[in-house]
Amino acid sequence: MTAALRQISLEEWDRRRHRLREEGLVEPIYGGPLGRHVADGDTRLLKLRFDDSPAALRLWNFLLTEEDRLRAARESGKKLVGAMKDLGTVPVMAYSLDNLVAFYPDGAWWIPCVMELNTGLLQIADSLGIDESFCPVRAMLGAFVTEAHFPLPDLLTCSVGATCDDFSAIAQRLNGLGHPILWWEIPHRRQSEPGEQAVTLPGGFETPRSQVEFVKSELLRVGVALGELAGRPLDDESLARGIAKANRVRDLLDRLRHLAFTAPLCPMPALEMLIAEMLAIHFCSDRDETILVLAELLAEVERRVAAGVGHLSTDAARIFWVNPVADLQVMNLLEESGGRICGTEYLFAHALDPIPTTLGPMEALAQMALADPMVGSSFDRAARIVADIRRFGAEAVIVSRIPGASHCALEGEIIGRIVREECGLPVLEIEVPSITDAAKATLCTRLEALVETVKDRRE
Repeated sequence: MTAALRQISLEEWDRRRHRLREEGLVEPIYGGPLGRHVADGDTRLLKLRFDDSPAALRLWNFLLTEEDRLRAARESGKKLVGAMKDLGTVPVMAYSLDNLVAFYPDGAWWIPCVMELNTGLLQIADSLGIDESFCPVRAMLGAFVTEAHFPLPDLLTCSVGATCDDFSAIAQRLNGLGHPILWWEIPHRRQSEPGEQAVTLPGGFETPRSQVEFVKSELLRVGVALGELAGRPLDDESLARGIAKANRVRDLLDRLRHLAFTAPLCPMPALEMLIAEMLAIHFCSDRDETILVLAELLAEVERRVAAGVGHLSTDAARIFWVNPVADLQVMNLLEESGGRICGTEYLFAHALDPIPTTLGPMEALAQMALADPMVGSSFDRAARIVADIRRFGAEAVIVSRIPGASHCALEGEIIGRIVREECGLPVLEIEVPSITDAAKATLCTRLEALVETVKDRRE
């Protein structure tokens, strides 16, 4: 069975948008033709293939106008919080105060891809002693120096301790350049020792109660700083409301992921699903609009599933993908090779889990921070991946290594071994640079070989 939908080019999208407008499409204030973003330097869009729904158009325009939102927020009198490395904790706190807007400077790691290395950000990082032996997040240094991709935040926070060595070094270099950072510590999550009180975290990991209390004390410090920036304290009532909104985002994503990964036909391509998941960590600088964007995307997926239409074919190889790709085009390449995404672990699985509402708000956020799969052992992370593979029925696993990233050196090998032992599935490790054009043929060959392996195993 072949799907009824197809992915379209940027040029086709602009023609399609024109027709949709003639038919009565009403766009949000940040709407418009996707092609206009190429004039802003986002040239990689010319090589991508997109879902053709109005919901996808809204998603892409939302993603690509974040800088505009940040600058408009500052002009309106709001304060900007740059939250680095924690992936889903400080933004929930910041958005609990209505005159703060949080974003992730870390997101600059995609700029070399989207702008096809035309911005010079990596060269600036090189000149500052952070060369290509480091993760592509080093592009963040260049973004701070040029101030061309986001306004400088009024408060910069960063989690340290059990974090990527690359990121810690890059953040310290940033601090040395005159961008003061409020550091808060996240310890390496460990098993409780005999006699220690244990806590089961959201997502299923376990940690000693003492670690939860420590992280709570660290987040209380961050909360005080946020309150001072906002001009009013961050109290439990405000934080509880912020958690409720964050949980609305996570609920929409949970439903969206379940349908996208389990439907007989793929109702939403891998590229749009990757972007949708990324909204969870900081709401793309507008929490309420994130909810509307995800609700529209979910409605489109529900409609397609009910109608029995989708992308790809029913025999597409069901792939679980580990780590986000540095080059977005690789998501297209997987589907062109005969695969579809049926499960993901993009380094922030904890930002997709509901935040407990039966605990004190700061206690709940402390637990969520410790539930981060990246602050514990690779064996913990692999166990969660195995559980999700079984949940979504994946037939193979791809681990995309991020060039220079310290956590990618051996972690893929550990995850691969455990997946093979526990699930008996084939595992492919690939390295994905910011631009894969030179390696495209090799990548496609390896992806096609994995798809063939999956289909051979069905017989």
